[in-house]
Amino acid sequence: MRVLISTIPFGQKDSTPLSLLEDVGAEVVINPLERKFTEEDLLRLLPDFDVLIAGTEPITRKVLKAAKRLKFISRVGIGLDSVDLEAARDHSVLVSYTPDAPAPAVAELTVGLMIDLLRAVQVSNHRMHNGIWHRYFGRRLTEVTIGLVGVGRIGSRVIRHLSGFECQKILVNDIDPNINLPTHPSCDVEMVNKETLFQNSDVISLHVPLTGKTRNLIGAKEFQMMKADALVVNTARGGIVNEADLYDALEAGRIAGAAIDVFDKEPYSGRLENLDQCLLTAHMGSMSVDCRSRMEREATEEAIRFISDVKLLSPVPDSEYLNQTRFGVG
Repeated sequence: MRVLISTIPFGQKDSTPLSLLEDVGAEVVINPLERKFTEEDLLRLLPDFDVLIAGTEPITRKVLKAAKRLKFISRVGIGLDSVDLEAARDHSVLVSYTPDAPAPAVAELTVGLMIDLLRAVQVSNHRMHNGIWHRYFGRRLTEVTIGLVGVGRIGSRVIRHLSGFECQKILVNDIDPNINLPTHPSCDVEMVNKETLFQNSDVISLHVPLTGKTRNLIGAKEFQMMKADALVVNTARGGIVNEADLYDALEAGRIAGAAIDVFDKEPYSGRLENLDQCLLTAHMGSMSVDCRSRMEREATEEAIRFISDVKLLSPVPDSEYLNQTRFGVG
């Protein structure tokens, strides 16, 4: 079978996935463009392949209709907003993913970004490189109220990490109001509505998938609800925070700062680059060596199961198909 690996980097820190594919006789092509594929790229390249080991490129209905040979997509990661699941099912294309592998790295980066913003680390670094010595006052995690939108695999890990910093108050909101909240003796975790969370949190961190319902979840209206010294962290998906409204809120001083790891269009280029109070990282939440290697390995092993006609371990569950049907593709 012919396998196209679109996600990059791949096999850079651990070549095991490539060796496994070679062992089953797969003909493998790694992203020849060395950048994120566009829909047009996929329309041109994908029709010649049976299996796609995918990143976050747009696997649309149009792409799936054109890819006559394609029978299996193995997503390296958890997000499914880039895959039209209904169209995949209509064209008899199976889809799997690696939902647990990225969580440890994303959760750790999230807490790191919170600390960076609270202590003005990136601002101080920039000033120091420009010959300016200034000692910034900051806040500790134990002093502030954290608001988490989404308490699934990553959000629950963030709560666990925050408890180690003796964080006193964590407000949470989730699409499932009956979700079992993590409990820790050192911190008070409370389920609230989004309005209460936005109004009372010092740091707001997003951990929800991108769907039609969550696109522009944070925009001008929500920024108006927040404290003037509020900080926003997004390590979930681009499009959840309206980037134009974020720029306006930061520029006008309606909120104090933001840390953004994910963008509506990647690679990112835009006005947020001009704001010192906006920390930008290049979609690197999952990019610890261990988590990235695990993602690649699990996605490859799933592809090999498909090639070998063995039962898949991580097929996308029906609930994800239902979510896209109810709320739309992000």
